[in-house]
Amino acid sequence: MKKVFTILAAASMLAVVACGPSAEEKKKADEKRIQDSIEAAQRMADSLAAMEAAMMPADSSAMMADTTTMAK
Repeated sequence: MKKVFTILAAASMLAVVACGPSAEEKKKADEKRIQDSIEAAQRMADSLAAMEAAMMPADSSAMMADTTTMAK
């Protein structure tokens, strides 16, 4: 009976190891992770550009004129 349990335990360990992702699945998951990272970085850059555009006045020359009149 002890041999049967040993064989069953070994077979179940092999089954668990064999159920892991294949090399192709690992490659696809890695490519998806990289693509997601690129998209997240692009969204961050777009967001920062939008914030900078919102913070800049529409007419920067008018602001320059205002600061020169304030200095007088």
